[in-house]
Amino acid sequence: MKYLFLFFFAALLIASGCNRQPKTLAQPPAFSMSDTMLARCSFALAQELEVKADLRLFGKVVADNNRQAQVYPVMGGVVMAISAELGDMVQQGQILASVRSTDVADYQKQYLDAKSDLALAQKNMQVAQDLFAGKISSEKDVISARRELEQAQGAMVRIQEVYNIYKLGKGSVYNIAAPISGFIVSKNINRNEQLRTDDPNIVFSIAQIDEVWVLANVNESDIAKVQTGQDAEVQTVSYPDKKYYGKVDKIFNAIDPQTRAMKVRIRIPNTDLALKPDMSATVNLHFSEERKMTAVPSSAVIFDNSRNYVIVYKNRRKIESRPVEIYRQLGKISYVENGLAPGEKIIDRGALMIHDALND
Repeated sequence: MKYLFLFFFAALLIASGCNRQPKTLAQPPAFSMSDTMLARCSFALAQELEVKADLRLFGKVVADNNRQAQVYPVMGGVVMAISAELGDMVQQGQILASVRSTDVADYQKQYLDAKSDLALAQKNMQVAQDLFAGKISSEKDVISARRELEQAQGAMVRIQEVYNIYKLGKGSVYNIAAPISGFIVSKNINRNEQLRTDDPNIVFSIAQIDEVWVLANVNESDIAKVQTGQDAEVQTVSYPDKKYYGKVDKIFNAIDPQTRAMKVRIRIPNTDLALKPDMSATVNLHFSEERKMTAVPSSAVIFDNSRNYVIVYKNRRKIESRPVEIYRQLGKISYVENGLAPGEKIIDRGALMIHDALND
């Protein structure tokens, strides 16, 4: 009887359990972009692009050698006045310094002698012609007078050329003038200084700097990465927030034994004249790794919890915050090594907003 009661009770429990309905778990609502979110977003397609890298070099700004002029003292003497200083902008023909010179005094004497000799020769020529016309002298005298006149004219032309070349005037002072327009980049002359014509030192250097060069050093290990025509981005200590753009213009195929580096030259437009010779410069050269990889805008990449993500968009209800592996970020482009395929649509502007909404 006891066992019959237990069997009946167990059957009753089983029957009541079968009739009970299972509880249904509440599902979270699916995420959908609102019109406001959509308006605040922009989109981009993942593209397969050639992988590029940067090579950082260090160098300095220099003036273009082909657009410089070196000024030497053409005659000895004492410096009386200096009219231009280092860094000044000068125009072609502008006076840079004035020098009192015994050489100029000698040229002054030669000029006066040549002028006097020419006047005398012209008078003698006139007299010889008059005497020959009156049958008083022979034709030989006329020919001799003409020869003396030609010699006097030649001497006068010569001394006038000297005056024109050296831009001499009256007295014993001559002026050193700027041969080209530009900036004075070096000055090696002082007031009351004695100049000598046998001194090889330059007194002024003038450079046109509306276009400059940047000479940068390339380590031996990086020589193979540098080619003529490569795009270059230049920054200076003086203007850290400003970038200048140019191209590798020349590669100097020689290694400096002191630095163990090779030099390259980058030509940079300098229309605002902000870049000055001898400024320190940092150069970034862009070169190709000769392979392709999926690329996205760097602004579309989100860094969260020590991982990188992009927001893959199919439609308003199919949006995925997908982890990706970034191979390299180069300016506005990021190269994706894993996690994304070319042609997939991603959210660029507004990606962080959507990422946060998906993870709430």
